Amino acid sequence: MFVAWRDLRFASGRFALMTGVVVLITFLVTFLSALTSGLARESTSAIADLPADHLAFGSEEEPSFTSSQVDAAQWETLAEADGVAQTAPLGVATTRSSVDGSTASVTVLGAEPGSFAVPDGVDLADGSVWLSPGAAEELDAGAGDTLAVAGQDLDVAGVADTAASFSHTPVVWTTLADWQAVGSPASTGGAGAGGGDLVATVVALETASGADLAGIDAELGTTTVSRGDSLQAIGSYASENGSLMLMQGFLYAISALVVGSFFTVWTISRSDDVAVLKALGASTGYLLRDALGQAAVLLLAGTVLGSGLATLTAWAISDVMPVALGWTTTVVPVLILVVLGLLGAGLSLRRIAAVDPHAALNAS
Repeated sequence: MFVAWRDLRFASGRFALMTGVVVLITFLVTFLSALTSGLARESTSAIADLPADHLAFGSEEEPSFTSSQVDAAQWETLAEADGVAQTAPLGVATTRSSVDGSTASVTVLGAEPGSFAVPDGVDLADGSVWLSPGAAEELDAGAGDTLAVAGQDLDVAGVADTAASFSHTPVVWTTLADWQAVGSPASTGGAGAGGGDLVATVVALETASGADLAGIDAELGTTTVSRGDSLQAIGSYASENGSLMLMQGFLYAISALVVGSFFTVWTISRSDDVAVLKALGASTGYLLRDALGQAAVLLLAGTVLGSGLATLTAWAISDVMPVALGWTTTVVPVLILVVLGLLGAGLSLRRIAAVDPHAALNAS
């Protein structure tokens, strides 16, 4: 990289400007990745952290936590199906709650006491409710308080250690019987009200290999999907995450275009230098490796600095914004940007191979 280092020293202003552009793009991509991951957790953690591998929705329509209703016959048949190790009916409903004048929207999760879907340390009992840390903070409530949920008073049994939220609302846990009283469609007058068979919104399943879930769905009129795929049934997550991922995709494409354009212009401006080096015996392969090394130095410096600044910024505002930091949000974007940048630079540097040393020297 003899020529590359000399270029970096003698054209330091140009490369500093380009490095600054890479820093800015990396900052935007890394911060957006952290924000996307944080918002996804705010929307899905209550479902994503379930110890189930599949969820069964109550109809053959597109899965939706808003409209799904599972009746007693469906649940009982699922519990007895071959290949299904455990089942846990789970009620999901978003409603208003209040404690001593403090009001907040919460998502009520109803489950049977002792169910495998209940977080560790949460001991459900009729007439009581457990709060997630987020719900306790928003309502300024704790053990011993009385929580009014959809007109029903429930005693706060405690605050769970598990942070959980659903569709950007904090979660509270009740028994399935209490959920049916305060959060089910039958209690709120929503679509499908009046069905005495209503048990829950979905059934969480723990399955063994070889379970014929498609056959069970065909028999019961249910739709069973993996826990990961069930996140798409949360309306806010599907639209929000799709928009943010599209923005990230555009930024990745822009980064490759910007780096490629810079090295295209740079290669054209130094065509005479390349011709001289070729005339002196430098091979095309050597010059290409030299130029790609130059691009790698620029990209690594810019992406590492940009990712570091984004990580520090996200950490500093993590108390007021839902950002999540990890290797998928800090390291992966850097690797993708470096690879795309090198690809863009590599395509632009093909001009080096086309430089004719004799023609360039004769013209000079």
